[in-house]
Amino acid sequence: MGTMLPTRFGNLCAIAALVLTVQGLSTAASHPNKEMPPVNVPELALSGGRSLRYERSFASDRDVKLKRGFWTRVLDLVAGPPEVHNLVRPYSVAVDSRGRVIVTDPGIPAVHVFDFARQKYKFIFRDGKESFRAPQCVAVDSHDNFYVTDSEAGKIFVFDADSNFRRAIGSLKGGEGFFKRPTGIAIDDAAQRIYVTDTVRQKIFVLDIEGSVLKTIGTNGAAGGEFNFPTELKLVDHELYVVDAMNFRIQILDLEGHVRTVLGGADPENLNFFRPKGIAIDSERNLYVVDGLGDMVHVFDREGRLLYYFGGSGTGPEEFQLPAGLFINRDDQIYVVDSFNRRIQVLRYEAAKQQVRGARP
Repeated sequence: MGTMLPTRFGNLCAIAALVLTVQGLSTAASHPNKEMPPVNVPELALSGGRSLRYERSFASDRDVKLKRGFWTRVLDLVAGPPEVHNLVRPYSVAVDSRGRVIVTDPGIPAVHVFDFARQKYKFIFRDGKESFRAPQCVAVDSHDNFYVTDSEAGKIFVFDADSNFRRAIGSLKGGEGFFKRPTGIAIDDAAQRIYVTDTVRQKIFVLDIEGSVLKTIGTNGAAGGEFNFPTELKLVDHELYVVDAMNFRIQILDLEGHVRTVLGGADPENLNFFRPKGIAIDSERNLYVVDGLGDMVHVFDREGRLLYYFGGSGTGPEEFQLPAGLFINRDDQIYVVDSFNRRIQVLRYEAAKQQVRGARP
């Protein structure tokens, strides 16, 4: 009994010291010696009262969980800080109706789900029979289910609105599969269709919502409706926007594969993209195209005329290194995957004053 009291007293002293340490850290954090200067990026003024401004960037789960409670910091000192999930080689991004930001990361390989409104984060890593190998592009349906193409596994992984895995599309019973390299993906909720570009097969697969192949669109070539390594894909107002990467152009097709508009390509009177990557549409139906080699984003009107561009090579705000994916939500927030800088940058487009927000489906 004589040795128990000092030991217990010593443990209490250790705990008290630990609490005082955390309290000191908390006090220091709440009264910093020097505040970090705010990021100040000039707003880009455009015609008709429109503008573009930088909002923020994020690179890990630490950017979601901004507030850590007192006892959580105590636990960190006792058990060690939690593992940090950083973006390694992010590629594609999508935002669901709840504001969750879903980012594919073939560099891990995994998928990150950032929920800033609820300060939650989920790391999705799949191993075993249906494992990730190179998660590429992501699309979200009207029920917030999300679909992830895996260019190496040759499959589409489907997750529900709570990020639970539901099924994989692309494996036949014999295991041979029908995709060689699925990349871009778009969901047509009204028609219950899934559109997927297969970069190696040089075509677009059209599937029903269960994953059965209904038809294909396109073949290899440089004529309208033909592809040379198609990658990204968007579905807007019954039109397919296709990044025809090695033809250095964007093709806009109807749902039967007939050409409506072509941007870029070999025509000297047309804009020539060096390396078109992600594409997105804002509330005024302007088309945004990432130039992965030029480290910038080009913006076109509905007639294909270049309106402006932003970006440039670098590591600062509104600068990019090998940008890839792109997504614009209903509020005209622009999410750019700044791949080599291992982050997502968020900008906001302010439409013309008479433009009604939320008009885009």
